[in-house]
Amino acid sequence: MQNELLIGLVSVSDRASSGVYEDKGLPALQEWFGAALASPWKMVTRLIPDEQPVIEATLKELVDSAHCHLVLTTGGTGPAPRDVTPEATLAVADKVMPGFGEQMRQVSLKYVPTAILSRQAGVIRKQALILNLPGQPKAIKETLDGVFAAVPYCIDLIGGPYIETHENIVKAFRPKSALKPKSP
Repeated sequence: MQNELLIGLVSVSDRASSGVYEDKGLPALQEWFGAALASPWKMVTRLIPDEQPVIEATLKELVDSAHCHLVLTTGGTGPAPRDVTPEATLAVADKVMPGFGEQMRQVSLKYVPTAILSRQAGVIRKQALILNLPGQPKAIKETLDGVFAAVPYCIDLIGGPYIETHENIVKAFRPKSALKPKSP
């Protein structure tokens, strides 16, 4: 369906991808989108290790082959040597969207002083917006609550479907000239 939002969700974790512990990032993302989105959507999920070539290949596959409009990663954004999600994201980018990384850190700083250690990035690749989120479920929700209002209009501008949200969760912001009549 052309007007259906396709979201790629990628959890980047050496331990979860090898079965050492259960991934909590993908369920947190699924829960948030299930509550927040009012328009039709579906998701494609991936659980992968913290390996830059694997992350790059996964992001390319989700955008270039699966044709996702929005790709969210969770994990791998800290300063540890194995944290390479931002490097992989920037390596596949056509355009960098620095406002997303800045705002995600600003939101997280309201909750924890260590948010300053995060290296989250936002980029455009072809027709998709790619955002790096934190790894913990609580931080994923806080971050999405704080930045998602700008995502629907960004998706509009790069040729994706018109996204409507449940305003009690997050209100999508668009200039008046970009608003469509509400769905019945």
